[in-house]
Amino acid sequence: MNDNKENINNEISLSDMANAIRFLAVDAVEKAGCGHPGMPLGAADFTTVLYSKFLKIDPLKPDWPDRDRVILSAGHGSMLLYAVNHLVGFSDMTIDQIKNFRQLGSATPGHPEYGHTLGVETTTGPLGQGISTAVGMAIAERILNDRFGDEIVDHNTYVIASDGDLMEGISQEAISLAGHLRLSKLIVLFDDNNISIDGALDLCDSTDQLKRFEASGWDIKRIDGHNHLDIENAINDSLKNDLPSLIACKTKIGFGSPSKEGKSSSHGAPLGKDDISEMKKSFGWNYEDFEVPSDIKDAWRLVGLKNSSTRKEWEDRLSNDQGKKDSFLNYLKEEISDELELEINKIKKTYSEEKPNWATRKSSQEVLETINTVIENTIGGSADLTGSNNTKTKELEVISGDNFSGRFIHYGIREHGMAAAMNGMALHKGIIPYSGTFLVFSDYCRPAIRLAALMNIRVIHVMTHDSIGLGEDGPTHQPVEHIPSLRAIPNLNVFRPADTTETAECWLSALNSSGPSIIALSRQGCPHLRNNFEEKNKSELGGYELIGSSSDKIDVNLISTGSEVSIATEVKDELEKEGIITRVVSMPSFELFDKQDKNYKETTLGKEGLRVGIEASTGLGWDKYLGENGLFIGMDGFGASAPANELYQHFGIDKESIVNKIKSKL
Repeated sequence: MNDNKENINNEISLSDMANAIRFLAVDAVEKAGCGHPGMPLGAADFTTVLYSKFLKIDPLKPDWPDRDRVILSAGHGSMLLYAVNHLVGFSDMTIDQIKNFRQLGSATPGHPEYGHTLGVETTTGPLGQGISTAVGMAIAERILNDRFGDEIVDHNTYVIASDGDLMEGISQEAISLAGHLRLSKLIVLFDDNNISIDGALDLCDSTDQLKRFEASGWDIKRIDGHNHLDIENAINDSLKNDLPSLIACKTKIGFGSPSKEGKSSSHGAPLGKDDISEMKKSFGWNYEDFEVPSDIKDAWRLVGLKNSSTRKEWEDRLSNDQGKKDSFLNYLKEEISDELELEINKIKKTYSEEKPNWATRKSSQEVLETINTVIENTIGGSADLTGSNNTKTKELEVISGDNFSGRFIHYGIREHGMAAAMNGMALHKGIIPYSGTFLVFSDYCRPAIRLAALMNIRVIHVMTHDSIGLGEDGPTHQPVEHIPSLRAIPNLNVFRPADTTETAECWLSALNSSGPSIIALSRQGCPHLRNNFEEKNKSELGGYELIGSSSDKIDVNLISTGSEVSIATEVKDELEKEGIITRVVSMPSFELFDKQDKNYKETTLGKEGLRVGIEASTGLGWDKYLGENGLFIGMDGFGASAPANELYQHFGIDKESIVNKIKSKL
């Protein structure tokens, strides 16, 4: 390690400051009896240089909009982040929290969690997610910079990434997108230690990461990750570059451990008391567990305070232009104005009169024309399926590396990277992201969707071709298990609208939600069913009676979603010809329905009569609505290649088949 005689406060060296990180980390892991000490030990030097020399944050105002973002993509090394956050003075990161690492209710969970701990910009742990989410943050910064200028939006996004991050497939999606868009304010500090859990990296990987990043359009450099001057020079150079930057910091995992330095044994287990004791002796760290001497702590606290004046100057600049301030703050609030609901009601009224027989993907595009006109900070996109997902409206210009004034991103065939980038845009604030792909490819997005749900952030996934109704593309493209599996994710709203009116309502509900949403849409045309205009957003209830009965005695309750609701209405007509009293319930969102009170749910589902669920998917999750004696009609296997109408008949989800199944059940 080389401090190049550079001291803080003329007394405290960068090495001293880095060692404070190291020993807080190893002490916390040792006390917890589990954790990952190796990465914090190795990465402490370049982290110290980043925070002390470059990072623009203010722990007194953690949510300062123009702060730099630091993403610990290698989330297993969480004690690196917790230690430095304690040292710079984040209010929630007390020494007691450090001592309670990985304990219930602490601010120091095993992997960093957004919204749980100050200074944590995104939830990480699943490798590859951090670097990919950071791409979205960098995109958001460029978009808002274009809108408001350098004086309001001008910050960097830094990523601390590991070998494991770069092995994950999503990382290639992320780095290629970042290179394509030339995200020059994105800097990745790669903890290049050639170790994974199983052992030396050459057990499983021989990739030249620098060539890989270079081929994707990045500036690249490799440095000694323990040489402070080299680190400082590399970051300085990267800040001047007009490309995204990779700085490969050659480090030793478990740096300083007498028995585990450079070994995989330091990766995911405590070092042991004897090893820590010897390590402290070799570093001259003659202090008790969790003790940081006051002079070193003071040096770190000065680092935390050094941007307070910069932040105040930024606030003054913002206040000096009231018009720009109001606009900027409105972007950050991301509020959905009452105007949108008024406009949505106008188009609902039009639909009730014109009764369009549209595929709900087309309905979605028509609704988006209104949404994107009323809301300025929606950013749309698609994973190479723009014409199929119908996510691009007329006024949306395409974003490119030369022009961030647009509002639409061609993500390419990068579904996973797209979903993570959307998370980053939402976390950055000021952007309401939505994008599209086929529902069957939600499998490629799922880890990022799950993290969005865990973080409870508003991203909207438009997922079309939502059933066997897509037809001839066959079972590889027909999502039969996807809707039920997505419904299993907590905090995720899954919408499956039945017609144009429900599509408009589902969009409004998704925009008014604080968390993520899936809007699953049909390829095939769907008859308009809501022909009497009502201002009330019935879809917001999750489920509602679409067609009732004047009879007090109900024989059959048909409960359905999406394109199958129109089939349910045909079944009702046929059953009632035979004197079987039937009502139809549309259920566009299980999640919203489950939030209603018990009486509403029982009344809507039907307090008497047979309950029949109809959905062109597997039946997982329907039993809670249908009960022990209910009947589910849907898919019990994969689809087939054929025209849609033939498939519905083949799999028994057509009027005649459903009527016969119900009659045999009565």
